[in-house]
Order: sequence, then structure tokens, then C-alpha cells
Amino acid sequence: MVKSVVGEENFVDMAPNKSNNFCCGGGGGFLQSGFKEERLAFGKIKDDQIKATGADYCIAGCHNCHAQIHELSEHYGGNYPVVHLWTLICLSLGILGPNEREYLGEDLKHVNVFHPETEL
Repeated sequence: MVKSVVGEENFVDMAPNKSNNFCCGGGGGFLQSGFKEERLAFGKIKDDQIKATGADYCIAGCHNCHAQIHELSEHYGGNYPVVHLWTLICLSLGILGPNEREYLGEDLKHVNVFHPETEL
């Protein structure tokens, strides 16, 4: 599904992937556990894995993963945008609202933006 949304030529998979992929370290309530330094230390594995892809974006399917990976990107200086899968699906369908683009990079923030006041 991701390949159909972003285009197969733009998809970069992680290694290892699928059921052998590394956990981000944010799920199961760990985001709210109060052990921030431990969570970030554990997440370094995921941050390194993401950086190794060389991809421009990281797509997260889950809210906990999104929040954790976004924080890992900032904490470890990766500065790669992390986007929800639903954001890219809506963007590809042309239905992503202007107020739903917070996590998109500058290259995608203005794609398919509908301005009702100017497009009547």
C-alpha cells in the first residue's frame, strides 16, 4: 500500500524489515512511562536504522511510533520528517487539509492544498 501512495520509485525499505524490524521503543505505554532517557537510548537502534536508509521521510503507521520516532529524529539530529501513513494516503487522494500538514517537509506542505475562498 505504501508503494502505491508514494510511488514504488520513492519507497526505501528498512533492513531488517517486516516481522524482523526493530521496535521504535515508544509503544506499550513507554511514551508515558516517565523513563524518557531510557526510551531514547533504546530508540537509538531505530534511529540508526532509519538513517541508514537515506530516505527523505519516515512513515509511521501508529501514533506511538510517530511520536517516538519524531522525538528520536530531533534528539539524535536526524532531522528527517516523520509522517503518519494516513497523512500520505490523504495527500495522495488530494483530501489532506491545510491544517493537517504539520509533519510534512517543505517539499510536500503545499501539494494539493485547496483554498475554498480562491477556488470557487
